[in-house]
Amino acid sequence: MTERIVLAYSGGLDTSVAIGWIGEATGAEVIAVAVDVGQGGESLETIRQRALGCGAVEAYVADASDEFANEYCVPTLKANALYQGHYPLVSAISRPVIVKHLVKAAREFGATTVAHGCTGKGNDQVRFEVGIQTLGPDLKCIAPVRDLALTRDKAIAFAEEKGLPIETTKKNPYSIDQNVWGRAVETGYLEDIWNAPTKDIYDYTATPEFPPAPDEVTISFEAGVPVAIDGVRVTPLQAIKELNRRAGAQGVGRIDVVEDRLVGIKSREIYEAPGAMALITAHKHLEDITIEREQARFKATVGQRWAELVYDGQWFSPLKRSLDAFIEDTQKYVTGDIRMVLHGGQAIVNGRRSETSLYDFELATYDTGDTFDQSMARGFIELWGMSAKVASGRDIRVAGK
Repeated sequence: MTERIVLAYSGGLDTSVAIGWIGEATGAEVIAVAVDVGQGGESLETIRQRALGCGAVEAYVADASDEFANEYCVPTLKANALYQGHYPLVSAISRPVIVKHLVKAAREFGATTVAHGCTGKGNDQVRFEVGIQTLGPDLKCIAPVRDLALTRDKAIAFAEEKGLPIETTKKNPYSIDQNVWGRAVETGYLEDIWNAPTKDIYDYTATPEFPPAPDEVTISFEAGVPVAIDGVRVTPLQAIKELNRRAGAQGVGRIDVVEDRLVGIKSREIYEAPGAMALITAHKHLEDITIEREQARFKATVGQRWAELVYDGQWFSPLKRSLDAFIEDTQKYVTGDIRMVLHGGQAIVNGRRSETSLYDFELATYDTGDTFDQSMARGFIELWGMSAKVASGRDIRVAGK
């Protein structure tokens, strides 16, 4: 039986050429796998037909947009995950769901190898291969660009020689990856980190310099999950899409950052994540009134480590599962409404309410009705500062000798 290789297929030039390139280099049959994670653009059927036209013996296509929102975006939201405090893991969280379908397709079609289109200097090669090794430890991995010397020039020449049904003449100066959680742009003139991004690189967001009138929105959560926008019930996917539209119109969610790649390279990235950043902002503000102080402080540390693990391709790792369990426990009381104003590139919270809030008006107020016993403060301060006071006395005593 001829060996079969499953290929993560985007429908673009490189992965279209990779179908025939892999076949010629290995003698194997190629099954193209396309996964919709809300990236928009061409239909799955169009992509499927292109894969077959480029020589794939089978084409597996999956609409995973709801799955992606529910099982990958929502956990990211619950963790308030921002890699290095900036990046909402746009590409990093899409790779595990694609890996899941790659392994499923490999089982379904009897493939022994999984291929992806990543280079040898990026993060995605790690995310794909570590995920594949974890879910399908018997499967092998290859990367045509990295392992089979498939350069872009060779890809264009191969496509023209074979008459493949793919556009080969226009070269976008940027590398772009997008899904419903956001959009990532890199390379080209952006690699000079002094260059400011130009307006043409943005698609999910309008320029914030000349915004429309302020847009006030109320986001409702149940146990950390967005369930309504302005009182209208929504699924997580619908919530992300609606806030992509409304926050994007106000220029919210533009991120320009130099980040530390897993392979040791610093890389300049431009992100657009209007829905993600609006939701993370709202979710964090709701946590501020519903999560106990020490638990909240520790959760911030857990969220940072969670983001690092996911960025580094460890979605399926034991530590990630353990952190998931902690984060999920913290969300028990994260239920309520957040009101925010979207305007001029900012999402500013101006109202909070929750039946499970820890905010006690009678304890917090300075007006009549204050129930806080201020006489407790003096003794508390004495005890709180006791260890520092004793240490300071020791320092003075020793210094005087």
